[in-house]
Amino acid sequence: MAHRGGKKTTGISRDARPKYLGVKLYAGQKAKAGSIIIRQRGSEILPGKNVDMGKDYTIFSLVEGEVSYRAKNKTSFDGKTKRRKYVDVIS
Repeated sequence: MAHRGGKKTTGISRDARPKYLGVKLYAGQKAKAGSIIIRQRGSEILPGKNVDMGKDYTIFSLVEGEVSYRAKNKTSFDGKTKRRKYVDVIS
């Protein structure tokens, strides 16, 4: 039997694998139907024309075409306006 306790490991030292978030297709690039345009946490950029959002806020193309980005002022229910970013795919 051991006279003293051995070295104990901590659970903190495990590395989490990267999530690979960010913009995958930039403005002017061609997108195929179903291709991922943006992977994000939360709805920082909203889907526009011919684009949809998955349950993990991934924005993907519905049709084949060219990716474009735009900004638009959006009014909330309390009357405040915010500048929101949208992504479109123009076929």
